[in-house]
Amino acid sequence: MTQGIIENLITQLTKLPGIGRKSAQRLAFFILTMSPDDAKGIASAIIDVKDKARFCSTCFNITDTDPCNICSDPSRDKGKICVVEEPSNIIVIERTRSFDGTYHVLLGALSPLDGVTPDKLKINELVLRIQSDSVKEVILATNPNTKGEMTAQYITEIIKPFNVRITRIAYGLPIGSDIEFADEVTLSKALEGRREL
Repeated sequence: MTQGIIENLITQLTKLPGIGRKSAQRLAFFILTMSPDDAKGIASAIIDVKDKARFCSTCFNITDTDPCNICSDPSRDKGKICVVEEPSNIIVIERTRSFDGTYHVLLGALSPLDGVTPDKLKINELVLRIQSDSVKEVILATNPNTKGEMTAQYITEIIKPFNVRITRIAYGLPIGSDIEFADEVTLSKALEGRREL
């Protein structure tokens, strides 16, 4: 027996991360109510991204042009490289509109138990960029978890001999939160990263 078209759509939507059966069902019925142009627009965007997306040969961000828009932007400060784990991290940082440098995507974080060793990440490519470009500062913006910390520490050891400024993004309490609800690690990092007023 073949699946009906609605059931097939629900099944396909459950393949997306964070989408369970109920959410997929809600999305499927929402798609049914969309205009044909909007539905075709979504389908076309999915096909486009699968056909045209690739990694930038400089920073390893996802792009449809090489080098990507950020690497080819002459107004960007090429002396600053912000190192992130995944391309999605760039979108979040760019939304702040407070960073004018370039990026380097590692495509993961060190995790020896999972078989993610330095050779599996874009660390050698970062070293080559530091050697060939006039890089003055490397900002390590890996996630504040065990893997991210291990990755930041490893990169620090590798690039120290190149005499560049190495900084780490600060961690701390989110704006609007209460101190009483912060865990010990977050509060400890907030105290360590304090600054003079």
